[in-house]
Amino acid sequence: MHGTIEVAASGPNLRPDAETMPDLPVYRLPLVRGTPENLKGYGEIIDHPDARKIDITRWPSQGWRQVEAGTGDQGGTTEGPFAFRWQGDALRARNDAVDDNYVLGWSQLPSKVNYERASGPRNELLMWRANYHPDGGQMFFPTEPGPFVVTLALPGDDITPESFTTFWFDGGKGLYIHANIWHEALCPINDEMTFFGRQGKVHARVGANFPKEFGCYLASPLRKEEMRERL
Repeated sequence: MHGTIEVAASGPNLRPDAETMPDLPVYRLPLVRGTPENLKGYGEIIDHPDARKIDITRWPSQGWRQVEAGTGDQGGTTEGPFAFRWQGDALRARNDAVDDNYVLGWSQLPSKVNYERASGPRNELLMWRANYHPDGGQMFFPTEPGPFVVTLALPGDDITPESFTTFWFDGGKGLYIHANIWHEALCPINDEMTFFGRQGKVHARVGANFPKEFGCYLASPLRKEEMRERL
């Protein structure tokens, strides 16, 4: 992938650019290797995009009457490229599977972000939000070599910054995360990276805004030397 990832200037897909965000304290997360053992409860490492079926969550019942068997989980899946690119100090992404685009965060505090070139070492990603999908799991499989990280938290709406962990992947294999797992997509260590993505077609999304809820940004480490082997 080359060129610029376009981010909508208005409408439901808008994500905030740095100039709209305040400088706030940073909560630095632990970095661990993405292994099957460390990912228990979060998801799985996969060797091929078709190695695992996407789980679709049955539509919940509204009372004591249950959703009938064979119904409520027939929405199917959607798939397509999920492209990530650093634009100076900002990480942008586009998910063609759901026709959405994002500003995932920055490598500097918002007041110091430069969109033309990196203004300093890219040591961490400052994230302003995370979300989860109650309708089903989600799969990311790299279409090119290169390491990446993903920040995850286990299910539950009462999260705190301490709930999150950043996982390091050397590349070459994909990641499947379960429904209800908190995440904010993926972050390439290099300038850009594209994944093949597949997820539930309903694409229900429940989000958390870290500046508004916790008065801080969450920092995902991007330096391999900070990684430890186990949770």
